[in-house]
Amino acid sequence: MSRAYVYIDGFNLYYGALKRTPFKWLDLGKLCQALLPNDAIESIQYFTARVSARPYNQSAPLDQQVYLRALRTIPNFSITFGHFQTHSVRMVFSGSNPPKKVM
Repeated sequence: MSRAYVYIDGFNLYYGALKRTPFKWLDLGKLCQALLPNDAIESIQYFTARVSARPYNQSAPLDQQVYLRALRTIPNFSITFGHFQTHSVRMVFSGSNPPKKVM
């Protein structure tokens, strides 16, 4: 049996696949085993950043904390925290439109 080491980008997983779906409480241990049925999952490393409360979602930090607490119950699972940064990037679009600021 092969060994597998799984790396998950939490923000891309959430915003790319789970947001606005009923699958926010995805069991990542079971998902990894389903995707790699012939492998022994040695470790699952989950990378994320703490979210902030927003006017439209004041409970976001608490919701994330509850989900991360649940994820920590998965065997061989670890969470690595980074920093989510936002900044404006100026890009010039070709064509007749003037340059626009893109967030």
